[in-house]
Amino acid sequence: MNMPQLTDLEQMARQAGRILAAHYEKETQVTYKGVIDLVTEVDRASEAFLLGEVQRLFPAHNILAEESGLTSNGDTEHLWLIDPLDGTVNYAHGIPIFSVSVAYAYRGQVRLAAVYDPMRDEMYTAERGQGAYLNGTRRLHVSSQTELAKSLLVTGFPYDAWNAERDNFANFVRLSRQTQGVRRLGSAAIDLCYVAAGRFDGFWEISLKPWDVAAGGLIAEEAGAVVTNLLGEPDYLSPPQSVVTANPLLHVKLLAALQEKDQK
Repeated sequence: MNMPQLTDLEQMARQAGRILAAHYEKETQVTYKGVIDLVTEVDRASEAFLLGEVQRLFPAHNILAEESGLTSNGDTEHLWLIDPLDGTVNYAHGIPIFSVSVAYAYRGQVRLAAVYDPMRDEMYTAERGQGAYLNGTRRLHVSSQTELAKSLLVTGFPYDAWNAERDNFANFVRLSRQTQGVRRLGSAAIDLCYVAAGRFDGFWEISLKPWDVAAGGLIAEEAGAVVTNLLGEPDYLSPPQSVVTANPLLHVKLLAALQEKDQK
């Protein structure tokens, strides 16, 4: 059986990150998939590289990528979930918060993950059952904060927030009033990795896609986080997607706060 190793994902993510870094703050062509949902030619260049590498090394594996959708090569037991540039809006504006996210799933379960932040040269990796690491040496652990009032959270908003019913704004206001603060960085993969590293105490977001959270979700889990959808269910990759993650004790409180009815 042609199974990838974690080093395969690391090498792919790092080389794709070099593509992003090489074009950062240089003029790039931008097109729009929606009113505020944009894509750059660098997204496509990074994705073309990643798809090419997977198809070269594992030609029978299926691939689900942000720009290309599902590429079916025959073997449905093996699936790669790829976001070639998570944080495109930041990238297009010259804000140095973005990442490459690569995950490998076998029989429906994510087994390997790599998220690379080329601006800080931070490589987050995880193999199911083997823990999560930063740059291969620092073992990652979620924070031990169990009180919402003392926690620092991070979230994001959907690209259709202008007219979507599930826009996340009420959650943002509610949690901002109950915590030390809520940040919005613009890269869900980085958000999840920062929870894994204990930089944020918790993260939630709605209206995501599988490639946004597949790698970061495993990294957070392997660092000791509980990762669920907004209903508290373990499947955060199936639609309608949402994700809530924090250490086990804080996760219960964060989930409860998110399930509160809006206060009028």
